[in-house]
Amino acid sequence: MRFLGRSFLSRPPATGRAGGLRRSWPLLSAALLAGLAGAQVTFGKLNLAGQQVDSIGLYGAEYVNGDVLGKLVRVTRDGPIVRVRGLGHTLLVPIDLDQERATTDFNIVQLDTRRIQAPAATLVNGKLYLPLSTLATGLGARYEQGKLTLAQPELLGVSSRAGQDSDRLVLDLSRDVGISDEARGSRVVVRLRGVKGEARKYTTRGAFVPSAEVSRDGDDLILSAPITAASGYRVYKVVRPGGTRVVLDLGPGIPRVSPALLERVTRPLIVLDPVKVTGIGRDPTLDVARRAAEMLSGAGWQVQVTRDTASALNRDEKMTLARQSDVYLALNLGRFPGSTRSGVTVYEPAGPAPSQLVSSVRVGSTLPYGSLVVGDTGGTRRLSELLRGELKGGNITAGQGSLSRVMTLSEAPQAALLLELGWASNSRDLANLSVERRLQALSVAVARSVATYLTARANNNANVGAGSAPNAGAGQ
Repeated sequence: MRFLGRSFLSRPPATGRAGGLRRSWPLLSAALLAGLAGAQVTFGKLNLAGQQVDSIGLYGAEYVNGDVLGKLVRVTRDGPIVRVRGLGHTLLVPIDLDQERATTDFNIVQLDTRRIQAPAATLVNGKLYLPLSTLATGLGARYEQGKLTLAQPELLGVSSRAGQDSDRLVLDLSRDVGISDEARGSRVVVRLRGVKGEARKYTTRGAFVPSAEVSRDGDDLILSAPITAASGYRVYKVVRPGGTRVVLDLGPGIPRVSPALLERVTRPLIVLDPVKVTGIGRDPTLDVARRAAEMLSGAGWQVQVTRDTASALNRDEKMTLARQSDVYLALNLGRFPGSTRSGVTVYEPAGPAPSQLVSSVRVGSTLPYGSLVVGDTGGTRRLSELLRGELKGGNITAGQGSLSRVMTLSEAPQAALLLELGWASNSRDLANLSVERRLQALSVAVARSVATYLTARANNNANVGAGSAPNAGAGQ
C-alpha cells in the first residue's frame, strides 16, 4: 500500500530478533494458533484513563485489545489499517502480522497529519491489539508501563459572532469531551464534562445572545445563555487535530425543536380576552390587552388576543383558545344597574371545572403527564398574587374576589383570571381609564405578572422554557 511507505511487505525482516523469528515462524505460528504464545506474550493489567482493563506484553511492548480500547475511542478496521478516532485526534495504524516486528519502529503510522515510524497493531489469536506507546503519542496522553493517563481537557477561549437572525458562541477546548445541552426556563445550558477552566461572565455584541456565563459544577464546566420563545438553538462540536470547538448557535433563524407532548410547556400560550363594553365612548379593555400583548410578544412569548376593533372570535372559538391556554386572562369593566362599586378587582374562578380532564386532575386523579397539561388551582392563585403585586407597584390598589359559572375561565386548564379594570357606572373609574399613565400601568402589570409566572413555572419544571419578563416601565 502507498500509505504504508515501508510496509512490512516492502522489505525482508531485519536481522537479529526479526531474523530469528522468520526462521522459527512455522513453529511459533502453530503455538499461537493453539493459544500458546510462549514467553513472548505475557498478561497484565492496565489503567486506561482511569479504567482497569486487561493488557498483554508482546516482546516487551504493552498492547491493549481493540475492543477494550473502544471504551475510550472509536476503533474501526479497514483491511490492513486500523482507524482510531477520538479526543480530537485520528490515528491510522497498520496491522503487521509479524508480531515481533510490529513492536519495533519498522512500520509507518499516521497521527493526525503527521507520519512517523512507530510500533504497529497486530493480531494475537485472531484478535486485534494496539500498542500503548503509539496510542499515547497520537492521542496526546501520558504513558508509563501499566498506565495511560489523559491530560484534563481545558477551556482555551470563548468567542462570539453576531448574525442577522442568530448569534454564535464558540468555546475552544484543548481536546474532545462529552457534552450535553438543554433549555431550562429562559436559558440554554450546555454541560462540558470534566473540563478545566475559569468561571466568568461574558458580554457580546449580539442581539439574540447579549451575554453568556461559564460556571463550575463539580468537575464540569457549564455554559449558559438567555433564550426567548421566539428563538431556537443548536449545539455541535467541530473536532480538529489538537483541539475541539463547541459551537452554540441561537436566535429566531434556528428552527425550534421539541417533543409534541411538551409543546405547551416549551411554547406556552397566553390568551388575552378583552370584553367589549359599549356606551362609554372608548375601549379600555382592548387598549390594555393590546399594549400587554405587544410587550409579551416583544419578549418572545406567544400571545393571542380574542378581538380587535373590527372583528372578534365567537364563543366556540374563544372556548377552543381557552382550552389550549397556559394563561387565560379576561379583561372587563364592572356593570350592574344602580351599583356604587368602583376600583380594580382581580377575580379567580371558583367551583368545579366543566372539563372532565381538568376536574379529575385537580381533585387528585393521577394521569400520565397530567401535570404538563392541567395545572392545579395553585397556579391561578400565584398568578393572582403576582398581578396584584405588579398593580400595587404601579400605584393601583386591586381588590380580590372569586367568580363561578364563567365558562371560559373554568375551561382553562392552567392559570385563569378576570381583571376588572373599573366600573362603567363610576365616573372616576372612567376618567382614570382615559389617562395614558393609568393605561400603561395596567398593561405593564398584566405583561410582567404573566411573564414572571410562566418563567418561574418553566424553571421549576426544568423544561425547555420560553421568554423573559418584559423590561418596560410603568410610565408612572
